[in-house]
Amino acid sequence: MIQTFAFYLFAILVIASGTLTILARNPVHSVLWLIVSFFNAAGLMVLVGAEFIAMLLVIVYVGAVAVLFLFVVMMLNIDFAELRAGFMKNFPLGIAIALVLLAELILGIGAYRAGALKLGTPDGTAAPMVGQSNIENIGALLYSEYLFLFETAGLILLVAMLGAIVLTHRERATAHRGHQNISKQVRRRPEDATVNTSPEVGKGVSL
Repeated sequence: MIQTFAFYLFAILVIASGTLTILARNPVHSVLWLIVSFFNAAGLMVLVGAEFIAMLLVIVYVGAVAVLFLFVVMMLNIDFAELRAGFMKNFPLGIAIALVLLAELILGIGAYRAGALKLGTPDGTAAPMVGQSNIENIGALLYSEYLFLFETAGLILLVAMLGAIVLTHRERATAHRGHQNISKQVRRRPEDATVNTSPEVGKGVSL
């Protein structure tokens, strides 16, 4: 009984928050509704026993992607009048793309029901371990059958991170405003940090 109630509660909240993500006029509110949708989708994943997917939704999508969207939207100087004008301008194109995607989806479902698609059959190598949790099964599969691919993906992400750091970091020969001299900061003495002055009344402080 409690499982059924939780399923319908999470499902209704996912649909409602997803709809409000699209219909919200304020982009910040739209991102916040998207976060609510991710949380409820994680609840659905927990109900079906996919706790690893639920953890990814909360940590990766809510903790990184959605928060990044929120920071970007809040830092942008958005002209809402121009945004609404652009929405109405591109509305026919959006409807056309949505109809094309709907037609492709209907075509794919029809082809699947007609038996034109031949799906692969499991060979037993990825059979779940009885008595183990979902996360333990995924970990055993990643570090056995897909170990090379898993490590290759990690190396690619590491190279991408290092490349982004190298491309964005610039060392300048001359000191400039905002440049941080770490060795000078370490050698700084307390008496050099502050200077006590006694300015006369009305004359201010000379820099």
